[in-house]
Amino acid sequence: MTALSTGESWFVAAMVKATGDMWSKGWDERNGGNISLRLADREVEPYLPFWQRGTAWPLGETMAELAGQYFLVTGSGKYFRNIQLDPETNLGVIRISSDGRTAEQMWGYRGGGVPTSELPAHLKSHRARQRQNAGRSRVVMHCHATNLIALSYVLELDAANVTRALWEGSTECLVVFPEGVGILDWMVPGTDSIGDATAELFASHPLVLWPYHGVFAVGDDLDESFGLIDTAEKSAEILVKVISMGGARQTMTTQNLVDLAKRFAVEPFAAAISLDGWCLSKTTEALASAQDLLHVRQSMFGR
Repeated sequence: MTALSTGESWFVAAMVKATGDMWSKGWDERNGGNISLRLADREVEPYLPFWQRGTAWPLGETMAELAGQYFLVTGSGKYFRNIQLDPETNLGVIRISSDGRTAEQMWGYRGGGVPTSELPAHLKSHRARQRQNAGRSRVVMHCHATNLIALSYVLELDAANVTRALWEGSTECLVVFPEGVGILDWMVPGTDSIGDATAELFASHPLVLWPYHGVFAVGDDLDESFGLIDTAEKSAEILVKVISMGGARQTMTTQNLVDLAKRFAVEPFAAAISLDGWCLSKTTEALASAQDLLHVRQSMFGR
């Protein structure tokens, strides 16, 4: 039997492209960001004769619903910019054991690597989305999208408010993510608790913002997940510029958004569509007022 190279498989090639695109966008500095792609049995079957089980890593929680499933996962501490140079060192395929208690190394992580430290958030998010859409979603993607992080410092951190702001920032957004964006309070990353909280929000939103840190997206494939983040990040970039120019002077109305949803036959996030616009955080407004007062005093007294 001729050995098949996992490194030349479609799924490794797709992961190389996705991570390279994310690096070029500036979303994944150093070892920031991580991705997991669930692989169907038929997709891994040709490679199974050439894989050997390696290390088995205990999971913090039994994942019985994921038992036997395979995932291609970025490695902990690995740089996205290097994945294209050496996929087998920077990526790995894991299999969830039959009892759901461990993640078994099947391929990759050459040189003693391990899966991303965010693996709990990934696996719990996969489980939540499989419950929500009968297993259609296959990707969980996390990155440090610059402008979305920036907005988390100035917007009122409410799911409806952030969603409404992004919808108004770019017409495309309501069509691409009508379910809106979920928002967490700041939590320590890499823990079971942040994994639980993220998975809970994925039951109703395809995007979850971790304030001051980054964003998670789920999708049926790598392109969809990347596209979700890319669309939200583009809107966030526009909003950052608009806020920096002193704020919007005109924007889409609620009726505009209603008409848009009707045209594309999507059901918008009710809490966001019912708002009359979006707002900065009260702390941000107070700080801005104080800065305005300081500028007035400086202009009056020359210092």
